[in-house]
Amino acid sequence: MQIPPSIISGQNGFQSAQSDLTQATVDVAGSSQSASGTTMVSSGSTTEPLVDASQAGLHAQASAEVIQTSSDTLGTLINIKV
Repeated sequence: MQIPPSIISGQNGFQSAQSDLTQATVDVAGSSQSASGTTMVSSGSTTEPLVDASQAGLHAQASAEVIQTSSDTLGTLINIKV
């Protein structure tokens, strides 16, 4: 079994977070219904997608930290080797 480099794992996590955020946004928008030019939103149907959006944001932040740490580590290794 081959383990991917950490920067690839960070990028994959960030892409997954983007996808999750897009889906949560679509779910929130889908819960809105236009009737006679007004938008009606029921709070019960938007709670879960909003929580999902918040989780996607945290996932993106964690993935960005993985990418940054991987980059910093690689820079340190290159400086030691040169």
